[in-house]
Parts: sequence; C-alpha cells; structure tokens
Amino acid sequence: MKLGKFITVEGSEGVGKSTNINHILMRLQQQEIDVVQTREPGGTPLGEEVRELLLDHRHTGMAQDAELMLMFAARAEHIAQVIRPALEAGQWVLCDRFTDASHAYQGAGRGIDSGRISMLEQWVQQGLEPDFTLLLDIEPEVGLERAGKRGALDRFEKEEMSFFHNVREGYLARASAFPERFHIVDAGQPLEQVQQGIDAELAPFIQQYV
Repeated sequence: MKLGKFITVEGSEGVGKSTNINHILMRLQQQEIDVVQTREPGGTPLGEEVRELLLDHRHTGMAQDAELMLMFAARAEHIAQVIRPALEAGQWVLCDRFTDASHAYQGAGRGIDSGRISMLEQWVQQGLEPDFTLLLDIEPEVGLERAGKRGALDRFEKEEMSFFHNVREGYLARASAFPERFHIVDAGQPLEQVQQGIDAELAPFIQQYV
C-alpha cells in the first residue's frame, strides 16, 4: 500500500486557518481522498490536555524550555497514535500546524536556538516531514485584530506585538529554507481570493497522486 500524504497548514494568529483547513478538506474529499484532519498541539487525548496547559493564562511565564518540550511531548504522542498510522494505512493527513510552528514560535518568537529544536525534531520525528506546507501569511497587526474579534485571547495571543513579528519572520525564513514544500498565500486578502490562492497552490500537488 502506498503511503498517504502529509499536508500541514501554518500561520500565526488571525490568518483564518480553521476556515481554510475546512476548504482544503473539501477539496481533498472532492477527489475521494481519505483524509484524517488533526491539529497541534492536540490530536490525541494527551495532546489536547497538553494544549490546555499551553494556552492557559495560569501558566503565563512558563519556562521557554518547558513550553518547547511540552510541544514535542504532545507531538511524539500525535505522531505515534495518529499521524504515522494514518499515513501507513494510505490515508492523507491534514494537520493544523506542525514542527514549523515550533521553529517560528519557540525558535524565532522565544529565541530558542534552532539547533536545539532541530535536535528534538530529529529525535521525535525520525525522518517524518510534511509533503506539502501551506503558509497563510498576514501582517501581525491585521491578524491580531481579527483574532480579537473571535473572543477571549489565549496565552500566546496576549504576547507583545514584537513577538508576532518575530514569529512571522520565523515562518518566512522556514519557507525560504524549504521552498520545495512551502506554499505561501497572502491571508490578508478577502476570503474568496485567499481560497483561490490556496486552490492554485494545492491543485497541482493533488493531481500528482489522484
């Protein structure tokens, strides 16, 4: 059986990941692709509990290394219980964020050395990498304004604006380093144009395998 394909969607606050992941899911299902939709941190009962810890304001001031290792602990469980079994069964996996987010948030945002993150990445993932990464890019000021309209902000969303500018730069640096798998769409456009941009990037990838 052929391995499934691993699609990740990245971006900072307010880029519209949830709405656009649903759009991608619809496009894959239209091609009768068997898809597992999941998210990070989360995706498993353990991962969802870790997610609550990471987003909770009670843990403001959490040590940076603790935050990073919690992310990778949840990721190890996610890979073992959801991602790898699905791919090995020939299913496609559509994931809201993955390790690029750790490089952007804990690396560029928190200032943790990228080599340390890469070391955890190699240990936990054992060579597993996304096949296609969609980066929804937006000016942080615009994204945070959108996020504020959704409701109460979580622990990350209450960071200083400089943090989000660093996160964005971290994502763009990752896209520059891995141009063969990254596909950037301007998420500051009206939704219809954003989804047209997603379709233009995604369709050639899908057509290679259906």
